[in-house]
Amino acid sequence: MLGLGILLLLIPTYVDLERVVWASDDQGHGPIIIAVAAWLLWRLRERLFALPVAPSNVGGGILLASALAIYALGRSQSIVQLEAGSHILILAAALLLWRGPAALKMAWFPLFFLIFMVPLPGVFVQAMTVPLKSAVSYVAEALLHSFNYPVARAGVVIQVGQYQLLVADACAGLNSMFTLESLGLLYMNIVSHASRWRNILLAILIIPISFVANVVRVVILILVTYHFGDAAGQGFVHGFAGMVLFLVALTLILAVDTLLGRFDAASLTKRQGAVHA
Repeated sequence: MLGLGILLLLIPTYVDLERVVWASDDQGHGPIIIAVAAWLLWRLRERLFALPVAPSNVGGGILLASALAIYALGRSQSIVQLEAGSHILILAAALLLWRGPAALKMAWFPLFFLIFMVPLPGVFVQAMTVPLKSAVSYVAEALLHSFNYPVARAGVVIQVGQYQLLVADACAGLNSMFTLESLGLLYMNIVSHASRWRNILLAILIIPISFVANVVRVVILILVTYHFGDAAGQGFVHGFAGMVLFLVALTLILAVDTLLGRFDAASLTKRQGAVHA
C-alpha cells in the first residue's frame, strides 16, 4: 500500500513533464531515457530476484524519507530538477528496502542513466548554449568557406547566398550534447569493455563528438537551404537533420571506440611481449 501511495504521488510530476518540459524539441528525450532505463532494469530482473533477501531497512528508510522531502520541496516550489530527481532516490530506496545494498550496486547504471531525464537548470543551459552556438557557427562557416561557398557569419546568424539562417538553441545547445552523452554511456554499458581506461576515455571523447555532430547538422541545414531553398531547409529536412545528428554521433562513437580498441590491443600485446622477454 505504501508503494502504491508513493506511485500515485509521483504521477502529477510526469503529467507536468509531458505537458511542459518534454513537449519542447530540446527536452523531448525524457520519455526515451525512462524507457531505456526501464529496459535496463528489465534485463537485470533475474539477477535481482536471485539476490538473497537482505533489506537495509534503516538506510532505505532514511533515503526514502529524504527523497520524499526533496520531492515535496521541488513540488511545492516548482523546482522541476528536485521534483524529477527525487524519483531516482525513491527507486534507489525501494531497492534497498527490497533486496539491500547488493541490489542497489547491481542496478547502479539504470539509476544513473535516469539522471539524463532530469531537465537541466535553465540558467545553466542558457549560459552554456550561447558560447556553444557561437563555436558551432564559427566552425560551420569556416568549413563551408574552405569549399568556396558564399557564406558569412555575424554572431550566430549565417548568411549563405541570398539566405540567412539563425543557429537556434536546439541546433547547437547543451541539451543535445547532454542527450548524446547519454547515448554514448548507454553504448558503453551495452558493449561492457573490460578496460577501464577505454571506458573513461570514450566517455570524455563523447563531448567533442557531440560538438562535431552538431556542426554536421548545421552544415547540412545550410547546404540544403542554399541548394534547395529556405522552405526545404525549414521543412522536413530540418527535422530529419535531428536524426542525422544522432546517426553521425553514433557513427563517430563506434569509430572512436574501434580505434581505442586497436590501441588497447596493441598495448596489451606490447605488455605481453615485455613479460615474455
